[in-house]
Amino acid sequence: MSERFSVGAGRAAIAAMQHLGWSPEQFWTATPAELRLALGPADDSGTAPSRAEIEKMIERDRDGR
Repeated sequence: MSERFSVGAGRAAIAAMQHLGWSPEQFWTATPAELRLALGPADDSGTAPSRAEIEKMIERDRDGR
């Protein structure tokens, strides 16, 4: 995944709030798999990021890359 964690997380949070009516707390306590399942099969282009992928995105975001 090449996009920065903050950009991807922001997009996912907006989708969760607009389409699911989730609060920020509900979004941040959900797993990527739960979010994908809740949003449904609208896009089969990828899978939820793994824990390792999320950690890499967080690290890239911290480093400003």
